[in-house]
Amino acid sequence: MSPERVRRTLVRLACEVVERNRGAENMVILGIRERGVLVAERLASEIEAVSETSIPAYGLDVAPYRDDADDSADRSGSPVGVELDVTDKNVLLVDDVLFTGRTARAALDAVVQLGRPRSIQYVALIDRGHREYPIQPDYVGRLIQTKHRERVEVAADGTFVVTVVE
Repeated sequence: MSPERVRRTLVRLACEVVERNRGAENMVILGIRERGVLVAERLASEIEAVSETSIPAYGLDVAPYRDDADDSADRSGSPVGVELDVTDKNVLLVDDVLFTGRTARAALDAVVQLGRPRSIQYVALIDRGHREYPIQPDYVGRLIQTKHRERVEVAADGTFVVTVVE
């Protein structure tokens, strides 16, 4: 996907989020580290442009919550690095690529450590299939059918470029 196509996709996703939530009030955006944070920040700015509402975007560290993490992983600190209470908020989880669903599952565990949200909605810029867990995004930028051995790379250096690499 070219930078222009990614930009248009993010604008469309922002409009879908605002429409489904009847605005953007009471919303918190959490980008799954690493590249999900960049997508979340860009999506937050597009949502702000559409809704004229300022929305915070934070990076979410899901490493301690993964099912392949060491049992001694430290879950005592905040997964966003700051004190954040998502109780009664609409949480928008954002990731660059949805693949097996394992990272998304870990993100759900991390979010509930921050409180009891009103809703958790999942945004994937790219959905490439091959689920191992029953996770489905609420919003998808683009569905790309890939082979299991291929990788989808999202490069971000001011603009986003999405490529499939074998």
